[in-house]
Amino acid sequence: QVQLVESGGGLVQPGGSLKLSCAASGSISSINYMGWYRQPPGKPRELVADITSGASTNYADSVKGRFTISRDNAKNTVYLQMNNLKPEDTAVYYCKAFYRLRNYWGQGTQVIVSS
Repeated sequence: QVQLVESGGGLVQPGGSLKLSCAASGSISSINYMGWYRQPPGKPRELVADITSGASTNYADSVKGRFTISRDNAKNTVYLQMNNLKPEDTAVYYCKAFYRLRNYWGQGTQVIVSS
């Protein structure tokens, strides 16, 4: 069983930055896949970025060059650094872990980009 808790969301102006954190209940060193997803208002959930235990990363085209995903196995935490935020980045951001053939999701954290 894996429990995930996201934090770090909030209201930010266009061009600003936020750093999201996803804290796992146990060690994440054995979790091969972790990712950040988002669900904009009225739209389906979509992949933002993901990272493997070997630190291989993958990004949605819309966030490449602006967002960076990282993991700190010692702190059991995955991060999403978001720079140059745009209004279209407004969404609820969710952390996901794939472990022992199951998907685990956090409760989400709201990000609003608006002037």
